[in-house]
Amino acid sequence: MPIFKLPDLGEGLQEADIREWHVKVGDRVAIDQPLVAVETAKAVVEVPSPQAGVIARLHGVAGDTIEVGKPLVEFEGEAAAAPGDAPAADHGGARSGAITDTGTVVGAMRAGSDVVAEKATQVGGNGTGLKVIPAVRALAHRLNVDLSIVTPSGPDGMITAADVQRVHQVLTDVGPLEKLKGPRKAMSRAMSQARDEVMPTTVTDDAVLHAWTTPQDLTVRLIRALVSGVQAQPALNAWYEASEIGRRVLGKIHLGVAVDTPDGLFVAVLQDVASRSAESLRSGLQNMKDAVRSRNVPAEELRGYTITLSNFGRFGGKYATPVILPPTVAIVAAGAIRDAVVPVDGQIVIARVLPLSVTFDHRCVTGGEATQFLAAMVADLQQAT
Repeated sequence: MPIFKLPDLGEGLQEADIREWHVKVGDRVAIDQPLVAVETAKAVVEVPSPQAGVIARLHGVAGDTIEVGKPLVEFEGEAAAAPGDAPAADHGGARSGAITDTGTVVGAMRAGSDVVAEKATQVGGNGTGLKVIPAVRALAHRLNVDLSIVTPSGPDGMITAADVQRVHQVLTDVGPLEKLKGPRKAMSRAMSQARDEVMPTTVTDDAVLHAWTTPQDLTVRLIRALVSGVQAQPALNAWYEASEIGRRVLGKIHLGVAVDTPDGLFVAVLQDVASRSAESLRSGLQNMKDAVRSRNVPAEELRGYTITLSNFGRFGGKYATPVILPPTVAIVAAGAIRDAVVPVDGQIVIARVLPLSVTFDHRCVTGGEATQFLAAMVADLQQAT
């Protein structure tokens, strides 16, 4: 049978989650007819049929993860043989066109009476020093227990069968594991990459907004202040290449804006923010949020940002240590505005205060550069307009 495999969806994505099948077994489809909607780390993609025909089998159900190059759909009929292909052997009466296992055992099996003592092997490669013998490892595999979450009770950090059974009971009580899908899985991988590659350091300060006598669009003001920060210290608008131990200081500011959704966190891009008007930024932000929340954001608007802004303060909190995603080297986080007693022009007043945090990659950005960047942001925000 002709087998259609999940095609390369671009952007270096190696897998996708099945979101919804548009066809069922027995349906007759036309070429380019949508077969299935799949969810990648970045978007929902409709996969069209590569041929006309009748659906014989669907590989997977909604929620399953399919790797690129793995079978997705089988069609009725015979697959076209490639030139020079030999006829498939019929092993054990398998029907023609079926996928069969042609593996064999080579050589003779020898019986022995030696008794082999089981040796402990180390769990994982993270230097935790946990040890487990093969029998206990096999028990963990049978019970579907991840050994990395087991606390050992045996000598010298040895994981025992009782340890595995204890964790299995706990997992049974709390219910099945929820596998992360789509954007949440991408977030998990991105955070792991950031943990492994970036040397983050954070500086904080407050912007006193006493001069704001008229309503202001906070996000637009933050963007304008960030542009002032980059103009004062361009080193924070850069990409770092770890393999070359080098950086590229970038001329234009393509701002990544963190957008929180029920499906997970997205970072979409506002292009060339330094050259845009306040109205252009407002409309661009609204269009971005609408596209992200409807999962219709184009792939090109989820890549290529040079520095990031997170306005997490609308949910609460003052300061943060936001995560830098390589190859960028800085992210600005704005906390919740609060009233505070502060000195202004030699007088004690109650004013609105905006807490700011700047996390930077200390591999290529100095503390002096980061604090000068932050000082420029604060100075811009403290202006009336």
